[in-house]
Amino acid sequence: MKIIVTGANGQLGKELTHWLTESAEIIGLSRDILDIKNLSACRSIFSLYSPDIVIHCAAYTAVDQAESDPDEAFRVNLAGTRNVAVAAREVGAKLCYISTDYVFDGTSTTPYREYDNTNPLTVYGKSKLAGEKAVQTMHDRYYIVRTSWVFGKYGNNFVNTMLKLAEQKDELRVVSDQLGSPTYTYDLAAFLIELVSTDYYGIYHASNAGSCTWFEFAQAIFEECGHNTLVIPCTTAEFPRPAPRPAYSVMDQSGIRINGLKLLRPWREALHHYLKN
Repeated sequence: MKIIVTGANGQLGKELTHWLTESAEIIGLSRDILDIKNLSACRSIFSLYSPDIVIHCAAYTAVDQAESDPDEAFRVNLAGTRNVAVAAREVGAKLCYISTDYVFDGTSTTPYREYDNTNPLTVYGKSKLAGEKAVQTMHDRYYIVRTSWVFGKYGNNFVNTMLKLAEQKDELRVVSDQLGSPTYTYDLAAFLIELVSTDYYGIYHASNAGSCTWFEFAQAIFEECGHNTLVIPCTTAEFPRPAPRPAYSVMDQSGIRINGLKLLRPWREALHHYLKN
């Protein structure tokens, strides 16, 4: 089984590219090797490697910047995804598209199911949803995997940011009115490798089990590390940003359950594993 991973320099892409498995050859393609905005480049690269599967991690993820640069967000997340889908289909490769909790508006009070109505409020969320629709239109063997609050050993993320800030400050103010589920790239990568080896196509929600607020997440980080940093809860309104954040982005994982796949472990266990290693 030969797998191409786009966006190989990103958090998840790099995790997958470094994944050790006897069942698959994994080829990571960073932006300087593959420009997904170029259809001819996608066709040429995929034809060269003849992958069985493409895991499409490359994306425009600057949530706030997208509000003032919507064309580029859609150029990458919609047109780029269309190009990857077309090229993957033409070489007979399955396609796994990594999406986001931002396709929902965050107004729910119960976990979002895979086929609940989407209603993105941000340019980023709208562009990622447009990418989902491109995949569904341009390909016939696809997996769409929505995830949230990603952290891992590659790249910038909330855990690393908290640890850096703790070295500079004795107390931190962290938002306590946004609820979601952290996702460890190591666990997500393991799930993706399992998923793409099946023919269980469709939409999936994949994050570590359980939920918390960013405030609770920060508290857990410092508890695991033995830091004495004081974490003070605050509201989203106290930290206005160009793109609104979902107040509630917990996602139900019925797709994983009904297909008999392995659920991701509780987020606190995943955090412990990350910090220990």
